[in-house]
Parts: sequence; structure tokens; C-alpha cells
Amino acid sequence: MSGAPSSVPTNGDVPPDRADVAVIGAGAAGLMAAISAGRAQPGRSARVVALDGAKTLGAKILVAGGGRCNVTHHAVDERDYAGSTAPAIRKVLAAFPVARTVEFFAEFGVELKREETGKLFPTTDSARTVLDALLRAAREAGVSLRHPWRVASVAREGDAFRVVSAEGETILARRVILATGGKSLPKSGSDGAGYGFATAFGHTLTSRVIPALVPLLLPDGHPLRELSGIAVDAEVRLVSSTGKVLTKTTNAVLCTHFGLSGPAILDISRHWSLARFDDPGAKLELSFLPPTTPDALDAQMMATSVAAPRETLASFTRTRLPERLMRTLAALANVDPATTFRQLSRDARKRLVRTLGAYVVEPTGDRGFPHAEVTAGGVPLAEVRLESMESRRMPGLFLCGEILDVDGRIGGFNFQWAWASGWVAGRSAGA
Repeated sequence: MSGAPSSVPTNGDVPPDRADVAVIGAGAAGLMAAISAGRAQPGRSARVVALDGAKTLGAKILVAGGGRCNVTHHAVDERDYAGSTAPAIRKVLAAFPVARTVEFFAEFGVELKREETGKLFPTTDSARTVLDALLRAAREAGVSLRHPWRVASVAREGDAFRVVSAEGETILARRVILATGGKSLPKSGSDGAGYGFATAFGHTLTSRVIPALVPLLLPDGHPLRELSGIAVDAEVRLVSSTGKVLTKTTNAVLCTHFGLSGPAILDISRHWSLARFDDPGAKLELSFLPPTTPDALDAQMMATSVAAPRETLASFTRTRLPERLMRTLAALANVDPATTFRQLSRDARKRLVRTLGAYVVEPTGDRGFPHAEVTAGGVPLAEVRLESMESRRMPGLFLCGEILDVDGRIGGFNFQWAWASGWVAGRSAGA
């Protein structure tokens, strides 16, 4: 992908456009990089062009947070991310922290509100507000936005880069920023093409590039698929084949017609996907009564059989579980919900404890990149200079956003990575 394919016209008679900085990809990271590059030299506007193959810019921004756009989270640090090393992620985040994000959007009239979860949304509850602010900031920074302008190739040519479109248009840029995203939501334009550009310049990719923040599939006929639409707070644990808890999270779990979704499932999905390769015996456990552990649940039930012998499973869980879910779990444990705890045999109680506190699910897969919110894997951060996001393989090339091996948990963390890495890359490329 380092040269223009023979099927692409070259428009040899048309002089190429020239730019100081060409940003490939105008999503969240790309727009922030372009804005930062345009602002990099006070008193002089760098010639910055942002290129995107999509007909409509900002598709991912517009659908994020159910159309409200979860701009960031009130508290962000390296522990909210996976992929590259924590110290490397921390250094990039520190260059453009949450406070700077809030200030940046306030500059363009976008006030953010904090919800109980810690997520920050625009007070308008409209993602369009966020996108409009970014586009206005880009215009004011002198950025030329070109779309649809799908990049077919990027190649080094002397002291510049030749960027060629699928239609044969050419731009010669002193510096290039790859902000092409990963492979999630390919309809938005992030179809993985950027990986080809990066590897053509000598970069490597992690051994696995997989969907993250993605719903999981359960087999046909699975009882939880019959509960489509039911959501409950649960602890989800990834347990190794040796019984070690590898990671866990507590949040809402949503039963769907295809399997499981909801924040807890999305957060653990990338870990489960990787564990499938490295430890095929790893499993997911659901605890439907968090934060109660299975041992504590067993003790509660034994104590209840003495203190309230007429208590039944139905009354015990009435305020904690939806009735349909309770009845399904009771059936899985082969226990009548009307059975009193005094009548409950030891074996029946143990089955209930396993089902309520450590129910094993065996997903058959995930819904793939078309339904993933982000990509896990990509170009390792070790291959860029963290203070500038410049490539260690190719001077003048910068990388930011989802193309890098950094993915955050649900809650605005991936946007914060986009803002931070994009700001650093743009500031450095435009200087």
C-alpha cells in the first residue's frame, strides 16, 4: 500500500495540492489532530487538510452514547485501558487530561454534565452538538476538510509524503497523521485500511486485532436468550481453566435474542476473546446478586432457613431480581421458587448458590466488528514517540486514536484517548 495501485488514475497533468499536514481520517482523533495542527504555530496557520472517505463526517460520534455522545469520563487514568503498557498510556493522557477536554468544548459553547455513572455528556443530550463544535473548531483553525476523499495510498517522496485518493487526486504533505481508526463499525469508514498504511512504513501490529466492547453470542435455545430485554446488575468474571479469576466487572447485563450485552458484557468482551486463544478452558461466570460472593450467599441462605424458615426463593429475591429471570434461574437449579428455605435440601441450596452466584455461560463468539464499539490491538505504542506521537519507523509520520494498541472500557474513555492522542499528534506535526 506504499504506492498507488495501477487501477487508480494518477491525474499526471494536474499539479498536486500541497499541505504542511495531511490528516488521514476525520473521526474524533483525526478532527482533534487537525485542530491541534492548525493551532500549533501562533500567528501563522499551518496548511492542514483532513481527509475522510465517508460521505458524512463523524458517524461514530453521532451514534455514540445512544446519540448523546459520551464525550469523556470525570475520572480517567491508565487503569481504564488495555493494550499497550500503563506508563505509556498514562503519559499520553497526561498531555491532554479531562479538564482540558472540558475546557476545549466549553470554548465552543458545549457545556458538559456529569451523570451518576461519572460519564460526561453535552447538556443538549445531542451528539450533533459535539460534532458541530469540532467542525467549527476545525474551520477556525484553518483546516481544509475534504470528504468523501478516500485515501488509496501513502508513500514517502523525498522530504514529503504523496497521498493519493481512490480517484487519483494527489496531495503532497510535509507530514502525515494516521487517524484512520481500527476496524470497528466499518460502515463509518474505519475498515482497517490504516493498518496497511502503517505496516507499509515499517510498523507492526499486535498478534491479534479483535472486536472490543462487543456483545457476545449464546447458543440457540440458551435459556438467557429467552429473556430478551431483561437487564440486571451482575458481576461478570473471567475465570481461567485453573480457576483463577483473570478479571471481573460489575455493571448491567442485558439479555438479548442473540445472547448477552450491556456494559458489563461489553467491558469484559475483549478479555474473553483473547482468553479463547490463550486458554480455551477459560469461562465466564455471572453473579446475579452482587456484591454477595457465592460463599456469602450460601451463608445467607443457611441463616435465613433458621431466622425466617418460611422464606422462599421468590420472596428472597423479589427486590433484587426480575421475576422472569428468577424463575429461569430456579429452573436451571431445579428448584421450585415456592420452596421454603426450611424445606430446601443441602444439595438444592448448593445448586441455587452456583446458579445465582457463579452461573457459567459459554459464548459461541461475538457479534464482530460491525457491532463493536472499538478495536483491541493495533500498532504498539512502543513504536511511537509518546511526547509527539511521531513514528519511530518513519520521520514525519504520526499516529493517533484507535489505530494504536489502546482500548478503553465503556464510559467515554475511548473518546478521551482520541482527544488526548489526537491533540499531541496534531500539536507536534503542525509545529
